Amino acid sequence: MQGGCELKKIRPNSRVYCRFYTLDPDLSCLRWEPSKKDGDRARLDVSSIREVRTGKSTETFLHNGPLSEHLAEEAAFSIIHGDEYQSLDLVALSADVANIWVTGLRYLLGSKMRSEWLEAEFAKVDEDGYGIVSEDVAVSTICKLYPGIKEAKVRLRFKEIQRSKEKLTSHVTREEFQEAFCELCTRPDVYFLLVQLSKDRECLDPQDLRLFLETEQGLSLATTEGCWELLRRYEPSAQGRERGLLGLDGFARYLQSPECQLLDPEHLGVCQDMNMPLSHYYISTSYRSYLLDDQVHGRADLGGLIKALQSGCRCLELGVTDGPDGEPLLGVVNKYAFLTSQYPLLVYLCQRCSPVQQRTMAQHLKKVFGSRLYTPEALPVSLGGRATTLPSPEQLKGRVLLVGKKLPPDQDGSDGDVSEEDEEIGGGGPLEELGVVLVVPPPSQPRKLPSNKLSPEDLVMFTKRTLTRVRPSSVRLDSSNPNPQGYWKGGVQLVALNQQTPGAMLDLHRGRFSQNGGCGYILRPAVMRDEVSYFSAHTQGCVPGVPPQTLRIKVISAHNLPKPQGSGAKGEVIDPYVVLELHGVPADCAEQRTRTAAQNQDDPLFDETFEFQVNMPELALLRFVVLDDDYIGDDFIGQYSVAFECLQPGYRNVPLLGLAGDPLPHTSLFVHVAVTNRRGGGKAQRRGLSVRRVGRRGREYVTLRHTGIKAVDETFKAAASPLKEATDLREDAQSTTASFKEQCGLPAVAKLKQCIQSLATRLQSPEGTMGAAMVLKDGYPCLEALVSLSEPTRKLLAAYDTMIAAQKQLIENADCVQERIAQVQREGMEFHEDLSRLGEKEGLKGRKLIKAVESFTWNITVLKVIERKT
Repeated sequence: MQGGCELKKIRPNSRVYCRFYTLDPDLSCLRWEPSKKDGDRARLDVSSIREVRTGKSTETFLHNGPLSEHLAEEAAFSIIHGDEYQSLDLVALSADVANIWVTGLRYLLGSKMRSEWLEAEFAKVDEDGYGIVSEDVAVSTICKLYPGIKEAKVRLRFKEIQRSKEKLTSHVTREEFQEAFCELCTRPDVYFLLVQLSKDRECLDPQDLRLFLETEQGLSLATTEGCWELLRRYEPSAQGRERGLLGLDGFARYLQSPECQLLDPEHLGVCQDMNMPLSHYYISTSYRSYLLDDQVHGRADLGGLIKALQSGCRCLELGVTDGPDGEPLLGVVNKYAFLTSQYPLLVYLCQRCSPVQQRTMAQHLKKVFGSRLYTPEALPVSLGGRATTLPSPEQLKGRVLLVGKKLPPDQDGSDGDVSEEDEEIGGGGPLEELGVVLVVPPPSQPRKLPSNKLSPEDLVMFTKRTLTRVRPSSVRLDSSNPNPQGYWKGGVQLVALNQQTPGAMLDLHRGRFSQNGGCGYILRPAVMRDEVSYFSAHTQGCVPGVPPQTLRIKVISAHNLPKPQGSGAKGEVIDPYVVLELHGVPADCAEQRTRTAAQNQDDPLFDETFEFQVNMPELALLRFVVLDDDYIGDDFIGQYSVAFECLQPGYRNVPLLGLAGDPLPHTSLFVHVAVTNRRGGGKAQRRGLSVRRVGRRGREYVTLRHTGIKAVDETFKAAASPLKEATDLREDAQSTTASFKEQCGLPAVAKLKQCIQSLATRLQSPEGTMGAAMVLKDGYPCLEALVSLSEPTRKLLAAYDTMIAAQKQLIENADCVQERIAQVQREGMEFHEDLSRLGEKEGLKGRKLIKAVESFTWNITVLKVIERKT
């Protein structure tokens, strides 16, 4: 471009001028000659260029008639410039020459912005204005402009520049400053993504950014005005902000911002229904967090208790013995009880006090907690009878609930204590007489949970009405934690963990309780709450009638990785790799890892894609762990755990946490997330469509189980036809959509907007006219061909028409099918109360009767799930 070449300049009056175009040595402007204008006017400043378009797409080309027809499409391009968006329309001698100019000019649009921004930043610290600053100033300036980069890394680069130029001074020139910044602070992963999105222009305008937000980031409500706001917030160069362009550094800043984090911001606050009974929630529970080190000789420390409350813990265990030492501890609990969460705090009293001390403790409790203390007379809650339900977190906001262990049945309440192994939850002795102890399980429910004898299905049923607590074994010496996922899948609400013990188990706990604003309460899955429902974590499908979802994670890169905190390194550099762990029901548990980025230090590129099947998304957790292959001992670098329901699609920033759960400054992973057949993800949105394509002959239709009770089976038989229709409607919509994406040459995870854009490009003729028009037929968008189309394009239109027809069938028939399924479900529920009597009347006893009840529950669950999905 600087050497120059001849280009044809096309004017609106059908005149063609051959001019010799060159780019100034300083890359600031384009010049041409010969020209009737003087030299200063026969130029175009690069800074005034708005866009570079390929092909014959401007008004000049489109309205030049016969002249334009003789000009090669692939050799034509236009430079849009100025505030009025004028066009300089050019034709090169060949497509290769045109490509050189288009690529070069687009590069200059981005690089010029960057260069001017860096010049301005350098000028701020160049106090004398000589274009030279000290090495210390240059290093600190780059560290300020690119937070997270290691100072030693920047300083080393300046030393290398000095050696290569054989300089005798350590001062840094403006050019050396820019050179070092561009080498050290250019993320190749972001650069390639930017070029792809901007069509090689190296900067995004608001329209490009909006398209990215809609098609990749899943923000269907993105607006051009909102994109301008993002651009002004993240673009560092004044020129870019003024011209409405987001350059490489601005785009990198946006991708590293909280707006692009993996965790959906909706979950940063309380986003679940908090008006259900306490038994419907998982509750963040601490175990002996006031002890340091081991469980036998560990020192007591209030810091652990404070940290547990600050992290959102809503159930504490406090050991109380005879003596006056309990009051200061209670004061700490009272002070920090509701700073993080306003929802009820359960205080589990492990008391070994004499009756006299119990009365003293009761008085202390009343004195310390005051009006916060829950008492039945202050907030009446019925706890008797079979139909009892516990109060909701919303009802008990700001309340402290005391949970005491009940004295053995042979005690009269006047004496005795409770052993550590006694798992009963309730009140007893003088404390209960004083009315300050909440009896957690309704009295009609069993107090003892023989978990070793219960099936997974029975355990889930047990926890629908009863709060159940598990804790680490009391006979172990250390403060290790069990895997909470094993208990959550069984419905256990209170899984007590040592909050002072870092590791994978506590990581999962934090990930689970981050999905509802960190308030300490997480709503359990619907199958664990519905009065009649079937769920067993051990079955392959987990929830009847629900196909698995597919999670695709592309691990692109990692940034600013520190060395592991442990010891035993073999070298100064790290060899990082990333492990992806999926935790959930047994059918979902999986682990995959990237290759090792050997000798890649702290900014490795991975660019590897992994796929997981998720059967029970409500219980799934994804954990990223970054490890170092170069370490002999402790190889842990960082981790991040997140609930599946909180994942945001698209290009996302994963902030890594250290061993204690604290953020590692400016340390992250860069990933791409795609979920197919997504069913809501915690938002009030229509359930997604699967991309699985199966012909009708090979389809697996949902079938109901035979109960052996004639009247019940006759009722369920009426669901066979609508269940088949629901499957066909859903599968037809899924398969035709997948086929249309395939015809467009796009992957299954592509958005339909991307498909329509691809289709529009194919339908556009070389002259810029469209080969088809979109018209509404009965309210549905159909495409009508306007010209003769090629065979591939005709197939693409046919695939579009087939997809629209399938969607029409789904939309127009779903409500009717849903109502028929719901009607069968309602009629089936009428048998619920009399199910055992009806079974005995049919001669079903023992195991056969149990099987009949299980089949009935399975069928009701299937009908509910299919009804919700339709």
